[in-house]
Amino acid sequence: MADLVSAPVLSTPAEYILEPAEIPSSADLPPRRPDDELRAIYEIERTAREIRAGGWGRVALQFPDSMLGDVAWVVGALKAELDTDVVGEDAQAPASERRVSPKLYVLADTSYSACCVDEIAAEHVNAQVAVHYGRSCLSPTARLPVIYIFTRYPLDHDAVVRDVEATFPEKETKIIVIADVTYQDHVPAICELLLAQGYKNILSTDVIHDPSGTIPNRKLVRPGGASDENEDLSSVDLTTYSGFHISTPPTSLLLALHSRLSTLHIHPTSSTADEAPNTAGLLRRRFARVLSLATAGTIGILVNTLSVANYLSSIQVLRQRIAAAGKKSYTIVVGKLNPAKLANFAEIEGWVVVGCWESGLVEDDRAYYQPIVTPFELEVALMDEDERVWGAEWWGGIEGLSIEDGTKDTGKTEESGRADGSGESGLEAQVEVEGGVDDDESPPPEFDLRTGKLVSRSRPMREAASSSSPGGATSALVKRDTAGELATINGVVSTGAEFLRSQRTWQGLGTDFTDEESTVVEEGRRGVARGYVVGEDPTRT
Repeated sequence: MADLVSAPVLSTPAEYILEPAEIPSSADLPPRRPDDELRAIYEIERTAREIRAGGWGRVALQFPDSMLGDVAWVVGALKAELDTDVVGEDAQAPASERRVSPKLYVLADTSYSACCVDEIAAEHVNAQVAVHYGRSCLSPTARLPVIYIFTRYPLDHDAVVRDVEATFPEKETKIIVIADVTYQDHVPAICELLLAQGYKNILSTDVIHDPSGTIPNRKLVRPGGASDENEDLSSVDLTTYSGFHISTPPTSLLLALHSRLSTLHIHPTSSTADEAPNTAGLLRRRFARVLSLATAGTIGILVNTLSVANYLSSIQVLRQRIAAAGKKSYTIVVGKLNPAKLANFAEIEGWVVVGCWESGLVEDDRAYYQPIVTPFELEVALMDEDERVWGAEWWGGIEGLSIEDGTKDTGKTEESGRADGSGESGLEAQVEVEGGVDDDESPPPEFDLRTGKLVSRSRPMREAASSSSPGGATSALVKRDTAGELATINGVVSTGAEFLRSQRTWQGLGTDFTDEESTVVEEGRRGVARGYVVGEDPTRT
C-alpha cells in the first residue's frame, strides 16, 4: 500500500451534497376534509368526554403514519374541546380554583407495531392515559388505560349489498358479515338491508376485546335484535358459514378467517386496493417455515412488544417448550424488525415472534436470512414427525399459547422435560432426558423434509444432556477437545459460544491482559430517559 503524503479528506465533497427537497405547493396537496367531517372521523367530542370522566391530566395521542397529516388539526380541535369544558364547568369559580386543561402529547413514531398501544413511548411523557387512533389489534395493555378511536369513514351500503348478491346468489347461504374496526359501525345497517333482500341465515359481528376468540376481537350476534340475550353463538360451526369481510383485512386475520370459515369474500373499500391474495398459497408458505424450524437447533425468541399483557409469561412458555424439544433458545429485543438487524445474529437458525396477533406474523419474510414463525407455528414445528399435522386452525400471536392466566390453549401435545433458565443469562438449563440414553445407542438420524439432507445437530441440548456425566459441569468457557463436544458457559451448552468460537471470522476486540478478573456487577440507573433513578434513592438521577 502506498504511503499517504497528505491527510485524508474526511468531509463530503461539495458535488455530493444533497440538494434540499422541493416543498410541494398547496395546490399539489390533497384537499383537507371539512372540519365537521374530521370531527366525526376522529370523534373529538367522545374523546374529550372520556378524558374528563377519567380525570386524566397527561394524555398521549398515538397516530399511525397514515394519519400524521391530520395531527395538528386533531390536537387543536381536542384542546379547544377540553378548554371549553373547563371554562363551562368552572366559569363561576375563582381563577385560583379553576381546573387546568389536560396536557396532550403526540406519539408519532411507535416503538413496535402501530396496531399496538405504545406504552413505552407514553411512559416517556409520564402519560396517564393513551388515545389510540386508527385500526387496532385490541390486545390488552399491561400498564395504561386506553381510549380507542377507530376513526369512522363513509361506506356505500347499496354497493355492499350488490356485492353480496353477486357473490352469494343463493338466499339460503349462511353468511357472517365482518368488517374492519374502521367500518364496524356500518355492519348493523348492512345486515338489515340483507335481511330485507331475503337473506335469512345472516350472522352479524360486534367488536369485543378478545384477540383469542375464534374470530379475533369479534362476537357473533343475530342482526336486527333477533338474538336472545342468553343465546350463545360461540359454539356455531364456522366451517358451514361463508365470510363477507368489509375492507381488506391484515394478513394475520386473513389467514385466521381462511382456516376457520368455509369461504371468504373481501369487499374492498379503496379504489387502489390490491388484488385478493392467494390465501391457500400463503398457508403453504407458512407450513414451509414450520418445516424449517423443525430442524433448527438454535431458535431466537424475538420480542416484538413490551406492551401486550402476558408477553413475559409467553416468553417463559416458549423457552420451556423449546428446551423440552432439546433445542437452544436466545431471547432478543430489537424494536422494529428489519433484515439488517436480524442478520447480526448468524448463529440463530430460526425465529419465533412474541407479539400481538397481528405483529406476530412477519408478512414478507423472504428478505430475512432465517425463517420467522408465530408461536402457534413453533408448537407445530416442535412436534414429533409422526404427530406433526397441519390442522384446520391458524393463530398469529401469543394468544395461542397455554399459560397460567387462562389464555387460550391450542397446543396439540404436552412436551416432556423441564427448563430452568437460558444460555449465558442463566434463564435456561439443560433438559433432562427421561429414561436417559444407552451408551451404545445413538439417536435416530434426522433429515430436512424440504431438502432431504441429513441434519447433524437439531437438538443440541438433548445431545448434551445424554452425553454429560454428573458433576462434569464447569464454570468457564471450554474448548472442544473431541469431535461433537459443544462449548459450555457455566455448565450450560451454548450454541452461540460454539458458533463464535468455530464459525465467526471476526470475534471482537481482544485484550493484552491474560489474567484480567471479571468486574463486579453494580446496580445502575433505572427508569426512562426523562428521569433516571439510581438505586433506591429517588432523588439521585
